[in-house]
Amino acid sequence: MTVRGFAALEAELKHRQQVERQRIIQAISEARALGDLSENAEYHAAKEAQSHNEGRVMELESMIARAEVIDVTKLSGTKIKFGATVKLVDEDTEEEKTYQLVGEPEADVRSGLVSITSPIARALIGKGVGDTVEVTTPGGGKSYEVVAVQYGV
Repeated sequence: MTVRGFAALEAELKHRQQVERQRIIQAISEARALGDLSENAEYHAAKEAQSHNEGRVMELESMIARAEVIDVTKLSGTKIKFGATVKLVDEDTEEEKTYQLVGEPEADVRSGLVSITSPIARALIGKGVGDTVEVTTPGGGKSYEVVAVQYGV
């Protein structure tokens, strides 16, 4: 994953451990003060939130421990690989799209970050400027031309 993606995971972990955990403990404490726990919806909701938060904490700790962090500012080249920011033109609509190939945990297509394991990223790997890429999408086949490849963006 990229340095930016790793930092985002660490920030989420810190927030969940230091802020969310304390907020949930407070909610459980307040719900307990209301009395009978067997029919206390606030208590059950807080315990469920605690379970969800602790599960995500464990997931984040595991991802951080296994992460291979790559500083994309130190990458270069003309061929597409992990970390590349790629500008594509849809050959049917002439619409331009820009994507950066990143690790799965940091992928967010709306922000232009596509997972290295996604169909479009797999089709792009090894290609360069001027190459045409065929991608099978849920909406059918798409054809893109690679118009720019950058690193360190």
